[in-house]
Amino acid sequence: MSLKAFSNYLSLEKKYSKHTVLAYGRDLELFQEFMLENHDSRFIENVSYSEIRQWIVELVNSGVSNRTINRKISSLSSYFKFLQKIKVRDTNPLKNHKALKVGKKVQLPFSEEELKDVLENTIEIIDFESARNQLIIVLFYATGIRRIELVNLKISGIDFSNKQIKVLGKRNKERYIPLINQLVTFLKIYLDYRNQLPEIKDNDILFLTKKGLKIYEKLVYRIINKYFSKASTKAKCSPHVLRHTFATHLLNKGADLNAVKELLGHTSLAATQIYTHNSIAELKKVYEKSHPRN
Repeated sequence: MSLKAFSNYLSLEKKYSKHTVLAYGRDLELFQEFMLENHDSRFIENVSYSEIRQWIVELVNSGVSNRTINRKISSLSSYFKFLQKIKVRDTNPLKNHKALKVGKKVQLPFSEEELKDVLENTIEIIDFESARNQLIIVLFYATGIRRIELVNLKISGIDFSNKQIKVLGKRNKERYIPLINQLVTFLKIYLDYRNQLPEIKDNDILFLTKKGLKIYEKLVYRIINKYFSKASTKAKCSPHVLRHTFATHLLNKGADLNAVKELLGHTSLAATQIYTHNSIAELKKVYEKSHPRN
């Protein structure tokens, strides 16, 4: 009864998608099967943390990844919180549980050849949308800004005389990013097309749809995916990969890690250091090729 009620709660109150509700259900059914096989119990409402720990150990020994295990335990925890909500349980046995450590996924950046292919062979500026799309790609690669930061850029934040742009980052923290000459050129071309739009509803927003409305994140993703899917064989072609590419290419060319940290808007070096793996790989190539004793 509680499992069915939980599914209804996720669907009707939490408004989760059908796919998400099914995923939660599968995780709970797997735990229920474990309890039946190992503790001869069909009821998971009254389980203890030690029993859940046994399941975690079994999953680890079966080769299930830490990331997947954490997701399954998160499903269980949500279920116990629901049981508390409907007064079936007083406590959540997973309240003090610490998630298993998961290594950060390192995404491969686009190569310089792939960037060149997109910028020189894929886009031809003939109208508002092509000018906008070209600028979006160049801006991502030239500044490393986040997708939401790009969406919120304002024309009033552009300083052409000092060749810089104001970016509103996480926790409303402002930073200024320098604009390379090519980017300034593309900005001016785009603004000319933008001024020719029949109607502009968001006057100070830099990037608009062809209807004159503020651009949205999903459209930005589709733009990047559309062009880079033609030039790259990578499984994921997203704005974040372009941000990753910006940082990696700078570090490969010898940029200071602290400088890259400031450009990316990171609060600590730890967040920036994830990008150093590629620069180290590049250094190894140079070392192996150039060292006189190799």
